[in-house]
Amino acid sequence: MTFPVIGVVGGGQLARMMAPPAVALGFELRVLAETPEVCAVPVVATAPVGDYKDLDTLRTFARGVDVLTFDHEHVPSEHLQTLIAEGVNVQPRPDALINAQDKLVMRAAIERLGLPNPEWAAVSCVADIEAFGELNGWPVVLKTPRGGYDGKGVKILRSPDDAAAAADWFEAMSPLLVEEMVDFSRELSALVARTPSGEARAWPVAESIQVDGVCDEVIAPAPAIPADVAAQAQAAALLIAGELGVTGVMAAELFETPGRAPGYLINELAMRPHNTGHWTMDGAVTGQFEQHLRAVLDLPLGSTHALGEIVVMKNFLGGANQDLFSAYGAALAAEPTVKVHSYGKSVRPGRKIGHVNVIGSADDDVATVRARATTVANIIRDGA
Repeated sequence: MTFPVIGVVGGGQLARMMAPPAVALGFELRVLAETPEVCAVPVVATAPVGDYKDLDTLRTFARGVDVLTFDHEHVPSEHLQTLIAEGVNVQPRPDALINAQDKLVMRAAIERLGLPNPEWAAVSCVADIEAFGELNGWPVVLKTPRGGYDGKGVKILRSPDDAAAAADWFEAMSPLLVEEMVDFSRELSALVARTPSGEARAWPVAESIQVDGVCDEVIAPAPAIPADVAAQAQAAALLIAGELGVTGVMAAELFETPGRAPGYLINELAMRPHNTGHWTMDGAVTGQFEQHLRAVLDLPLGSTHALGEIVVMKNFLGGANQDLFSAYGAALAAEPTVKVHSYGKSVRPGRKIGHVNVIGSADDDVATVRARATTVANIIRDGA
């Protein structure tokens, strides 16, 4: 019996967290690492170092794998098209992946599918931004279509003077994306998975809490979300995955907009496991990393049912404590039900280096479960 070999381009924490379910299922996981120090290298037996932007490097890495998938969305589309033409099984396909690589392409696709977008436009100069602001009102949000993440490549412009001051953004990339600044109550995440043969499943819609542009905490299911909004958000994410031909895990990041039909707007797409889905690792029957592996191999998908009435994921960023393990005794004693996931990264202030998951009992309220998760994360970050 031969088990499949899965190649992952990129050696970050997402690739690292694919390793345990791959081992459990008997799959071989290989990683194309950016450097010998990236965090997936210590947990994967085969992790050559190479430049994912180099076609020959990708060709060499793809030899002998049954499917090629990704830790990030930055591999050039033209390289992936060449690999497919040469017989490599690439999942997700570049025609789908481009919608996560380029926000202008994504906005056009969402509009074509008749799903709720913010007001938006492609802009090539300051005058275009000013015209958009005059039409839709200030402030507006300026974004680089490619390469932005965790709040990078995003600038709030509150007036025409701010727009003029952003002129240098066009030197690096043009056109840019400008959007209305949405009045929203909170951010949501609709996480789904889809196989090449078309089977798709959705996890419960979760609430995502951002701090300084970085995901800080996720609560699943989203507390007090109207049933119709949750259902429509799930349906929208499944529609996107199906119509764009997505394979693997996809996260649709949403703005909840009470009073503005249909109650949500689509913010961004990610076509890979996502920070807002980390709660599923311990809080759902099938976690997102196992599901991603199943999906790209075109295997039947697992159940996405939550294992508790409330599941909270809390990231911990680099802080005062350089020796994370030294705090484990106090952290684990503080909350025996916690699950800690450390990414094996060096500690730098503000760097995302791990997360904790806590599943609430039927008697818990949301605030109690959030407090438990925060207590453990803070102990690890700051030291016992």
